[in-house]
Amino acid sequence: MPADAPIGISYWTHGTPSPDRPALADDLTADVVVIGGGIAGLCAAYELVRAGREVVLLEAERVAGGVSGHTTGKLTALHGLTYARLRDTHGLLAASRYARAQQEALDHVVDLCAELGVDAQLERAPAFTYVTDEERAGEVRAEAAAALEAGLDAAYVTETDLPFPVAAAVRLDGQLLFHPRRFLLGLADDLVARGGVVHEHTRVTELRELATCTVVTEGGATVHAEDVVVATNFPLVVHSSLITRLSVRRELVVASPVPAATAPEGMYLTPEDRTRSVRTAPYDDGHRLLIVTGEAFEPGTGDAADRLRRLTGWAHRAFPAFGGPGAATFRWAAQDVRSADHLPYVGHEHPDTQHVFVATGFGGWGMSNGVMAGRLLAAHVTGAPRPDWTELFDPRRHLPLREFPDVVRAQTSVARHYLVGRPPRCTHMGCELGFDELEDVWECPCHGSRFAAADGRVLQGPATRPLKEAGPALEGVGGVSGATDPHT
Repeated sequence: MPADAPIGISYWTHGTPSPDRPALADDLTADVVVIGGGIAGLCAAYELVRAGREVVLLEAERVAGGVSGHTTGKLTALHGLTYARLRDTHGLLAASRYARAQQEALDHVVDLCAELGVDAQLERAPAFTYVTDEERAGEVRAEAAAALEAGLDAAYVTETDLPFPVAAAVRLDGQLLFHPRRFLLGLADDLVARGGVVHEHTRVTELRELATCTVVTEGGATVHAEDVVVATNFPLVVHSSLITRLSVRRELVVASPVPAATAPEGMYLTPEDRTRSVRTAPYDDGHRLLIVTGEAFEPGTGDAADRLRRLTGWAHRAFPAFGGPGAATFRWAAQDVRSADHLPYVGHEHPDTQHVFVATGFGGWGMSNGVMAGRLLAAHVTGAPRPDWTELFDPRRHLPLREFPDVVRAQTSVARHYLVGRPPRCTHMGCELGFDELEDVWECPCHGSRFAAADGRVLQGPATRPLKEAGPALEGVGGVSGATDPHT
């Protein structure tokens, strides 16, 4: 790997090949169609196949190559400062159920890796949420108490294995570091071996729910099924009551090997400095790969290059061995969808649907929540007994009153992007696009769609049509001028 890899190549996708599964060319019928080949979609499809259902999984690009292939690969029930907020907003019972859902997801991954013989580089390690500002120590103390009340063996500490002092931290032992792509490719292989069907390079453009569900793809092929699971990060199709409660953010990731003797044990997260997340992964030659994430921002805001410099500078200062001479450096970005009340949406997509299910709003914690969602969605579809935390994640739930100001602020921001005069508009709902020079893409700040600058093709939904189809206003704008038709 060259010393400075291009932005966009994650460590997980580099050097982890997978079979190229052909695009859907002919019409099919199945019991269930799963849209999206990330962790939620693959886990749902796998559980459904094991339950005896005929399943077709459709992925717009490559399995385990999208959001799930660009994560930091932390499997933990400690999610920043989540439990104090959950307890105060939804009550202690909700916080306890959330904790149990996450811990059960971790245990399930361990069991699956053992059963399927998947080497996902599982490592038990402590997880920490920390702050360096003494004035924020009270928040951490409250989080430790809330997590403990919720049933996690959490502890308030002031010492960590980081090479700099912290003011306070929550510690939770026995969490998991893993290689997400290895895990997901193992699931995909076993899914196919059990009779499941997987088609890559197959973008879904339409979903209809009548007596049966019909999924239409970009190439014109259709799949008819009784049930549909939409697991596409930001939902491809979403009811208006849900779309207003979702927001999108991106984070940058840098990774470089450091001597194993200097690598911190465990996984770390701080809400400070627009978030900083640290973990290591097995490497070679007595080294660990140090992975640093942070600089959360709204897509399309145009300052990603400055944010990358800040994040890389922080990594160098905090870990002097990071990015040494000749060391391979990986740089990529991850995208998350957040819900208004900080809980995922997993279940019936809206009150009137019977056969369309959704998984979204993981808020940066898609590894444990994706596994949870896969198991819960399978139970919804098959009618199997559902856990007592099912209603906690129901997309049809009512929003707590204290969360309404956040929704208003988010939607005010979204509305602003419809009013300005920049020519490029998202083909999803017409929001103005911002240009990210770092990744050479057009990005939608409203719902997270991303388009290649060179030809306007869709890189990430919920948009399904390329910029070429948005109209003549795009001619001569950015990299779209002279674009070829993505359908040819």
